[in-house]
Amino acid sequence: MLELLPQKRRGKLRVLCIGAHCDDIEIGTGAAQLTLQDRFGAELTWISLTGDEPRRNESRRAMQALVPARHRGPHVFGGFSDGTLPAQYAAVKEFFEGLKQLPRPDIIFCHEREDRHQDHRLVNEMVWNTFRNHLILEYEIPKWDGGLGQPNFYIPVSRRYARQKIRAILTSHRSQLRRDWFDAETFMSLLRLRGLECRSKSGLAEAFHVRKARIGS
Repeated sequence: MLELLPQKRRGKLRVLCIGAHCDDIEIGTGAAQLTLQDRFGAELTWISLTGDEPRRNESRRAMQALVPARHRGPHVFGGFSDGTLPAQYAAVKEFFEGLKQLPRPDIIFCHEREDRHQDHRLVNEMVWNTFRNHLILEYEIPKWDGGLGQPNFYIPVSRRYARQKIRAILTSHRSQLRRDWFDAETFMSLLRLRGLECRSKSGLAEAFHVRKARIGS
C-alpha cells in the first residue's frame, strides 16, 4: 500500500484508473492525474469497462489530452454493455481477475461505493474484491439523480489543470454534449466546492472517499 507520508520511492508511481464508462475516469480524476504526473512522474493505466468503438475513440482522445506518452500506460477496454454490468457479473469478475497481470499499482482510482449508478457500484465491488492491499481512492461523478456524498480525501489542483481537464472532457466526448448536465459549469462547480472544503490554495480540488489507509509501515 502506498503510504500517505511516503519515503523515497524507487521507480515510477503507478496509478490504475478504472471506470465503468468511457468518460468516468476523466470526470472523476482528470485534474488529479495531471497533478500526480507533475509531482511524482506518475504512470497512468486506464481501464474502461463499457463503450462501443466511437466511445472508445473519444476515451482514447481524452487520455492523449491528459496523459503525455511518457506517462501513459496501457488503455484497456472491457467491451461490456453499458447499463447492464450487474447482469454480466461472471464475465466482469473474470475480466477483473485478468487485471492482476498488470504491473502492481500504487494507487487505484475507482467509483465510489454508494454511487447510485448500478454499473459504478459493481466496479467498486470488483475493485475491492480484486485488489486487497492497495490505496484505493473512490471518485465521484455528478449526475441528474444526485448521490454526491461527503468525501474525506482531497487532492488540490491548479486552475490550469482544472481547465485542461474540462477542455479534454468537452472536446473529446462530443457524443455526451447532448446531456443537460455535461458542461463546463458542472465540472468547475464541483472542483470549486471541493476546493473550498479542503482550503486549496487555488480554490479547486478533486475529492475522494478512502475506506482504508495507513501512515507508516
